[in-house]
Amino acid sequence: MKSKSLFWSFNYAIQGIVYTIRTQRNMRLHVLLASVVLAFGLLLNVDRMEMVIVVFAIGFVLVTELANTALEAAVDVATDGFDPTAKIAKDVAAGAVLVAAINAVAVGYLIFFDKFVVLANDGFELVQQSDTHLTVISLALTALAVLVVKAINREGTFLRGGWPSGHVGLAVAAATGIGYATESGTAAILGLFIALLVAQSRIESEVHTIPQAVFGGVLGFLITTMVFQVFFI
Repeated sequence: MKSKSLFWSFNYAIQGIVYTIRTQRNMRLHVLLASVVLAFGLLLNVDRMEMVIVVFAIGFVLVTELANTALEAAVDVATDGFDPTAKIAKDVAAGAVLVAAINAVAVGYLIFFDKFVVLANDGFELVQQSDTHLTVISLALTALAVLVVKAINREGTFLRGGWPSGHVGLAVAAATGIGYATESGTAAILGLFIALLVAQSRIESEVHTIPQAVFGGVLGFLITTMVFQVFFI
């Protein structure tokens, strides 16, 4: 029975958003990344016009993901088995999400890259250039920390599953160490971008959850930073 209440219209819309977040892993990832981007926007004092562009890019991604979920549900209701036309509809909808995501990445690069380089270079003033062997020490300590945490949790193996993600931890540790050793913000950001791809591959393959990947990355970053600070002092 169709409700004429504006309140219930909003309620149904919110239910649709909540359903998508609960059931679609990509939507949860989009929301997490959007939150991180907005937080960095505030931290880096992004101006109003740049923030408007960022918000529109984020909204574009979220809207296309919602539309993709709705279309998939509609196609599943309309078809009983495999249908080539239904596959085309789903593939095109997924393509729309991909285009929106690429657009968001491009916007993020144009707005944030130079600001991150400046921020990273400022951070290197606190941690002076050290011998490159510190990066190796950081990687060894990160690997050891991952083993200890997994042994305590009794989940997964070093190379697969459980808390935290060893691959992401080592990738972030390496990127952070390279940045500190070279005192190059650009090198650090490019390294962290590669680490992000590692995290994405672990999440997409369902070897790790998003929290496990994030925890591994934070662990790698903190241990590497600690090693360079200790040796510098």
